[in-house]
Amino acid sequence: MGANLANLKGLISFIGAGPGAPDLITIRGAKRLSEADLIIWASSLVPRELLDHARNGAEIHDSATMTLEDVISIFHDNPAARIARLHSGDPSIYGAIQEQIDWCIAETRNFEIIPGVSSLSAAAVAIRRELTVPGTSQSIILTRLAARTSSSAGPNEDLATMSAIGCTMAIFLSAARPAALKKELLSNRSAYDEQTPVAVVSHASWPEEKVVISDLGHLDTAIKSTGSTTTVLVLVGDFISSQPQRSHLYSPNFAHKFRKRSLKGSSKGRPSGRS
Repeated sequence: MGANLANLKGLISFIGAGPGAPDLITIRGAKRLSEADLIIWASSLVPRELLDHARNGAEIHDSATMTLEDVISIFHDNPAARIARLHSGDPSIYGAIQEQIDWCIAETRNFEIIPGVSSLSAAAVAIRRELTVPGTSQSIILTRLAARTSSSAGPNEDLATMSAIGCTMAIFLSAARPAALKKELLSNRSAYDEQTPVAVVSHASWPEEKVVISDLGHLDTAIKSTGSTTTVLVLVGDFISSQPQRSHLYSPNFAHKFRKRSLKGSSKGRPSGRS
């Protein structure tokens, strides 16, 4: 059920707050925050500065200590309120929004989902690398180390299995168990080895952002050196340090719908930018 944007009364907006920097929320997300009568936000994952977008007098609840039932109770008790449910990053990635969406559908409650900039994008910016490097990796796996939430993972979603692919991997929510993470990524089935580059990014885009570039053999040490166990993203793969092939997209030898093939400039080396 999509939102009736002509009438914001009773609308629940699930908003991606972005990776942390207050100006990395979308324009639509900031607008909904400014219009909200009631805001539910996660203080453990979202910087307080994001609440600067809220209007004076908005009722604010911190979901850090709340259960799903607590959140649903607020939805239920405020049927006419314009509610902003503020999630970190992009709410579709480990956002725990599906149960809330299902409630809205079952209760015929008007809602919308506003995407946000993922911490994955912010981490790539922090290390100044493209995630999909030609000739190195054209695929990205977004995953996490199974622990207390192991029942949430599918039968073939363990890190040891997925590491056999050897593509770019982004590992969320796993910094609390660095030794176990390293062990899984270096299993007998893995396409990675101890020299595979890793980047550990803590609090991407926050003022306290920290980046540690290392290799898989020293992953546990790299994670511990950030001093963080939450808001940490681990990137794994040769994209971190490889010299890429030239992208086809801007190559004069590559034709597509908007440009004809041309040999002009084809021997002048690598272009200044790729996409």
